[in-house]
Amino acid sequence: MSRRGLLLLQLGTPEAPTPTAVRRYLREFLSDPRVIDLPSVLRCLLLNLVILPFRPRRSAEAYKKIWTDAGSPLLVHGLALEKAVQARLGDGWMVRLAMRYGRPSLGTALDEMADCEQIVALPLYPQYSSATTGSSLEHLYREAGARFVTPNVVVVPSFFCDVGFLSAVAAVGRSLLSQAQPDHVLFSYHGLPERQVKAGDKTGQHCLLSDGCCAQLSRENAHCYRAQCFQTSRSLAEQLALEPGTYTTCFQSRLGRARWISPSTNEVLASLPSSGNKRVVVFCPSFVADCLETLEEIGMRSREAFLKAGGEMFVLVPSLNGNDAWADAVTDLAQRHTCREAPIPREKMTKG
Repeated sequence: MSRRGLLLLQLGTPEAPTPTAVRRYLREFLSDPRVIDLPSVLRCLLLNLVILPFRPRRSAEAYKKIWTDAGSPLLVHGLALEKAVQARLGDGWMVRLAMRYGRPSLGTALDEMADCEQIVALPLYPQYSSATTGSSLEHLYREAGARFVTPNVVVVPSFFCDVGFLSAVAAVGRSLLSQAQPDHVLFSYHGLPERQVKAGDKTGQHCLLSDGCCAQLSRENAHCYRAQCFQTSRSLAEQLALEPGTYTTCFQSRLGRARWISPSTNEVLASLPSSGNKRVVVFCPSFVADCLETLEEIGMRSREAFLKAGGEMFVLVPSLNGNDAWADAVTDLAQRHTCREAPIPREKMTKG
């Protein structure tokens, strides 16, 4: 029987909340030129002289705060999604989670899918960036191309405005919004250095040159990460019936001294209480699974900073993780992006 594969591509996580495991993960992650897009010599110096001597211990302490008995939340939720989607797709599919950095590895997943007639690759990043989607696909193409029989791979494009994805996010947040009755809603996305966003503007005449450059999607910014984030926010606000002025799109997880896209989540949160917005609900729509950036950075540190600034209530909306609506959406994405004319099943090939 002809079988298809679904490859769920996720970024990765350390294998344990220890300095040694975190150092190993960060070395692989931050050595990627798509992540730290500096000349190789500068990247090597930054990594080995500035980051790796100090950051692994601090990051390990942060990971300890969110680690579960089953392991890293990102991995636990990823495997739960794998299981849920496998159940929906049935025996005609093989579903595998694969990490760009760490385990389960992409190479192992491709080995297991060697007999699949077709592989649908779904990068689990709603909005496109070179550092996530681009890096994962480059790694996939490299791994696939190294095989004697190169697999037939179909890639699902960024799903930042996919109805299933948006409906799943809205469904998770709707009841929390109803209960919390917030003064303001934040849509917080992972940040990027401005230079990485500008690199996608081939004309050099649009990106970040005006305050309204991301106010709507157009041919000029169709592949812009920041513009896609703003579009996700607008779509979610419509589904959640949020009025203009009652929500803000912002960006978290800054690193280093370079200019990063704005507005900053930390700065927005710090300013809200003084303007009478003391009850907030925060969505993190660039993450489909809870991880260090959602649980520790936003759920712990940002919450504490907001309350210290005079806030009274802070609610973090859980990520999609492995919930039913998200599993349904992933199943739909996989089926919609399967090539209609699959390769000839081996059992139907005539013997020569």
